[in-house]
Amino acid sequence: MKVLFLHGWHSVPGGVKPTHLVRNGLEVINPKLDDDDFEQALRTAQACYQEHHPEVIVGSSRGGALAMNIKAPKAKLVLLCPAWKNWGRANRVKSNTIILHSRLDDVIPYQDSEELARESQATLLEVGHDHRLADEQSLEVLLWACKLPASTDGLSEIDQQVPLNEEACYLCDSCGEEIVIPLDLTQGASQTYVEDCPVCCHANIIHVQVDVRGNLSVTAEPEQD
Repeated sequence: MKVLFLHGWHSVPGGVKPTHLVRNGLEVINPKLDDDDFEQALRTAQACYQEHHPEVIVGSSRGGALAMNIKAPKAKLVLLCPAWKNWGRANRVKSNTIILHSRLDDVIPYQDSEELARESQATLLEVGHDHRLADEQSLEVLLWACKLPASTDGLSEIDQQVPLNEEACYLCDSCGEEIVIPLDLTQGASQTYVEDCPVCCHANIIHVQVDVRGNLSVTAEPEQD
């Protein structure tokens, strides 16, 4: 998968977020964008899109505004705390756009992304603890969002605003112990897998489901021999 990553204001190529995508097998185009001239940065971003034809465009902060303003009809947008009210003219995005934002962001108000998601019928996911979204969970959600199919059907199980949990728990059918497991959003909103109980070592089939309100349910059943 090819990704065009547009960095934020006074940021540089090769940061934590594009590096995480590269380390997980994505091909990332990460151009240096002019910090002082938005129109020049926009021309650079547009030229990169036309040359490389990426499937996904990721825009971080000011880069999110750039992603919204370039002409990229075939690319899915993943916007990280997009500064769309600060730069550019675009105030809508395609409905299959995914927006990641933290309520604790003290640079770009979370409410800006709420408004953008509401007016565009896009998907807003609340992640992270600050504007950078460079923590482990945010990076994993970013990777998941990039890999998610561009079709809006891929988001049908997730509401437009989903509070994300970092872990969940299930009861082992064999020993009755409560087992805590991490939530891996890279596997989607509906998951089934086999895990050995760390207490009694019996195998359980784990079912993970995120409903349309963002509620997480985890159930387990014994694996049949």
